[in-house]
Amino acid sequence: MTPAPAALPQVCVCYLIRRRADGRDEVLLGRKRKGLGLGKYVAPGGKVEAGETVRAAMVREVLEEVGLTVAAADLSPRGVLTYLFPHRPAWSQQSSVFVTRTWAGSERESEELAPEWFPIDELPLESMWDDAKHWLPGALAGNHVEATFSFGPDNSSVAPVAR
Repeated sequence: MTPAPAALPQVCVCYLIRRRADGRDEVLLGRKRKGLGLGKYVAPGGKVEAGETVRAAMVREVLEEVGLTVAAADLSPRGVLTYLFPHRPAWSQQSSVFVTRTWAGSERESEELAPEWFPIDELPLESMWDDAKHWLPGALAGNHVEATFSFGPDNSSVAPVAR
């Protein structure tokens, strides 16, 4: 009998969206400055700590990584993504995705991220994790996403896995 797989580490990510003066929406991303994903554009996010709810973790991570204060009640859930790294199992994780248009403060750089605003229709997908092109534009447009991605031997390219 094969043992059941261990539960994947839980992480969360939040896409902050604002409307520009010209009426276009833009999203806050940040160039990853250390750790997993170094050099890639990502949204604020990170690990859910023991005893912490996903929403509490999201509030904490946004404050730590970009200096903005979000309220848990203002986080709109957009789905859950499962990331499998068969060639680097310790990297496998499950991510809760949130979007918000409400926060307080001004973004600032941290040890983790150097934040930048991008028009939603000009996402830097070529500089993000490969999975983003499969789901992020739809999620930012309001769609719900539930997907599993398995990374290849390069730990960079992915193919969607049917659920």
